[in-house]
Amino acid sequence: MSESLKRNYCVGEELGRGRFGTVFKCYSPATGESFAVKSIDKRLIADDAIDRQCLYNEAKIMHLLSPNPYVVRVFDIYEDDTHLDMVLELCNSGDLFQRLSSQPVFSESEAVDVMVSLMKAIAHCHRLGVAHRDIKPDNILFTDSNELKLADFGSAECFHEGQLMSGVVGTPYYVAPEVLAGRNYSEKIDIWSAGVILYIMLAGVPPFFGDSATEIFEAVLRANLRFPSRIFHSVSPAAKDLLRRMLSKDVSRRFSAEQVLRHPWMTSNGEIRTVAPF
Repeated sequence: MSESLKRNYCVGEELGRGRFGTVFKCYSPATGESFAVKSIDKRLIADDAIDRQCLYNEAKIMHLLSPNPYVVRVFDIYEDDTHLDMVLELCNSGDLFQRLSSQPVFSESEAVDVMVSLMKAIAHCHRLGVAHRDIKPDNILFTDSNELKLADFGSAECFHEGQLMSGVVGTPYYVAPEVLAGRNYSEKIDIWSAGVILYIMLAGVPPFFGDSATEIFEAVLRANLRFPSRIFHSVSPAAKDLLRRMLSKDVSRRFSAEQVLRHPWMTSNGEIRTVAPF
């Protein structure tokens, strides 16, 4: 951890650990405010140009996206010869993966609450020319006041309008079929991943599954979307319509983030819901 960070923040307990970095809780002695600090050991990626590029991309992209109420905010970045440290907004109330583990099925109103905030985050990224490329429940965090924050931009990539991206990124269950097929792809891979999350919230199971990564990928490539009656008997037609539009294998027919936000299921579900400007 860089000495310049330690001069400005007091570092506390470890909150999590990843492949190259560790997240700690920290606070500012000057203000008493608490933060998270993601400390990345650059020595672990010294010989890997791709990992090194991802490291610097994440810092650059988080600066570009901040501040936004639906994206984890970056406050400070410190770097020395061995470490890159990012001081981030503290999200102390777990992630969506943990919530799905304790409550496998969400009501439609609960799912709408998650999806509106998530899609506002994704729409903000896409408007600024950023594709997240690894939308999954683990990367959807919550603050103490239950505000949703999209996190972890280590796989993100900047794009220009109409420009396609390449490279296999993402996580089994959530990765879009065009990525697995080895084709160039657009930012709409994020819409597919968000659609998988919506399906899981409403059904308690993923839409495309298998007993191994290979079987999962084969199911995703087939993209045979089904709504078993024993699971979806109480799910509204509007919710299923949105899922079809988010989980369309035909990318030209797949919704954009703005189209998802304007869908009737997102704007009214048992009551009139107004999607606030973003």
